[in-house]
Amino acid sequence: MKLQCLGKQLFNSSANLPRIQLSSPMEAHLWYIIPSEVQSQSLLNQYAEILSPCEKEIVFEMRDEELRKRALLARALVRTTIARYQINSHVSPRSLKFIKNVHGKPEVDWQHCEQWRPLPLHFNISHTSSLIACGVTVDSPIGIDVEKKNRRLKHNVMSFAQRYFSKHEVQVLSAISDPQLQLQEFIKLWTLKEAYVKALGRGFSDAPFKTFTIRIRSATKGSFAGNSNFEASEIVVDSFDDSMDLTSDWKFVLMDLAGSHYAAICTKKDSSIQGIQITPTKLTVWKTIPFVHDECVSGTAAVVIISG
Repeated sequence: MKLQCLGKQLFNSSANLPRIQLSSPMEAHLWYIIPSEVQSQSLLNQYAEILSPCEKEIVFEMRDEELRKRALLARALVRTTIARYQINSHVSPRSLKFIKNVHGKPEVDWQHCEQWRPLPLHFNISHTSSLIACGVTVDSPIGIDVEKKNRRLKHNVMSFAQRYFSKHEVQVLSAISDPQLQLQEFIKLWTLKEAYVKALGRGFSDAPFKTFTIRIRSATKGSFAGNSNFEASEIVVDSFDDSMDLTSDWKFVLMDLAGSHYAAICTKKDSSIQGIQITPTKLTVWKTIPFVHDECVSGTAAVVIISG
């Protein structure tokens, strides 16, 4: 895993949003916010000002204050993140327009850009109550998912797995005798499967989790669970339903993020790469409070790569 970053940047004006380069389909960036660290009402008001009228209506119709805050932060993160990668100075977070594909996945609508050619950016967002993340790539579909490490299930892990996971995945999980370890491996697996479905641009109803298997192939024999040495590993997808046109042409990164979450990133493999050796994704991770500070946390304790 190659990590590159620019350290910490502080700024005080919304006009001073640093531009970031992302030039290769083999590169992915992940930006995240910790909602509890955003306390300034004036800053939240500033975020609201960059939303579209429709977005404002959706956000401020929410009665729960915490839900409203997270929805506002999620939309602000997407807008500020995408604006960073557009060299054209007229692209501001507020000027961005969005559309949804046939399966409901949001995409940037660049049709109104007649005077210049925008960067072919792909993005995806995921959030929990305590962390919001946005992943971006250029010329490559991306799906991301974040889940709390201390997530609790309403039902038994195995009953949940038997309902949603493939036979192989159920077998792997059932071989784990320690309940806590079994839960952790379940959450990792769920995160990877969610990221894959989102990268496809479909949705759970069009790509049910049972129709494909996530497998980790590593230098050390053994299955997905309980293997702590993933440095020589590759995460692959086996599809059971050809009619859905699911492929295994995808790369994954699974990480421990901020010490509290598992995060998975799924991107399309470079079609020009041939052979068994897979070039790893070049990943940069940023912790941010938009318009206040950006901090590259790649290579720190906040980002621990589990596999990828």
